[in-house]
Amino acid sequence: MNHPPTPPRNAPAIALAALCGALTAGCANRYVTPGAAVNLQAISEYSIREKFATRPASPFPARIAVVRVQGPGYYSHTAHGHGQGNFTVVTARDVEKDEHFDKLAALPHVAGLASLNRLLLPDELHGVKDLRAASAGLHADMLLLYTFDTAFRVKDHDLGPLTLITLGFLPNKRAYVTTTASAVLYDVRTGHIYGLAEATSRTSHLAGTWTTQDVIDNARLDTEKDAFAKLVDQFALTWAGVCKEYAAKPA
Repeated sequence: MNHPPTPPRNAPAIALAALCGALTAGCANRYVTPGAAVNLQAISEYSIREKFATRPASPFPARIAVVRVQGPGYYSHTAHGHGQGNFTVVTARDVEKDEHFDKLAALPHVAGLASLNRLLLPDELHGVKDLRAASAGLHADMLLLYTFDTAFRVKDHDLGPLTLITLGFLPNKRAYVTTTASAVLYDVRTGHIYGLAEATSRTSHLAGTWTTQDVIDNARLDTEKDAFAKLVDQFALTWAGVCKEYAAKPA
């Protein structure tokens, strides 16, 4: 399979440096929005036809590897991505809580959860197959990928990834932070997709109250925490359907 071109290793840093250089005050009085989410469809190693040909092979109860993925060169004020290529892996849990993973681990037919750390991950990340291989090292049966797409909006203006926000700007405007958390559950052995889950959280603030980087970033963290909590609930519903369809069948 031909992989999409790999972005330059320092592309986000170059873009951010250019933005800061264009502003004489630098970045000290500005907030940088987090990096982009990853398109989970784009990093799949299979074509549509091949996806229909995959078969489930996981036993039940299943051991599930869980990993967060983001766009190339992902950066936020509390985490950054590991690896180069079509996406990065975020191993720091800045918005996820232990109680969320405890809830996942307590689902029926789940033998346990495992987290992918940097020791198991290759430096070059091209597709889901790289993460499936790392998950196999943990003897995981399934792989749960999730990503956060967090967007900032002030009135009619969308502020994209790695955008500089001037602190205390537009005092009479309403600012919105929206996070959509998306997840896909794969079979580690075959790449079969068992199910999807998605959840969205949104908060609003007066832009004039965004006077420090911490205030803005706390708004981001709050929406991402809420979105992930909702995602866990949505995944529980997805998992119930997976168990109903597959758990009673031999692998």
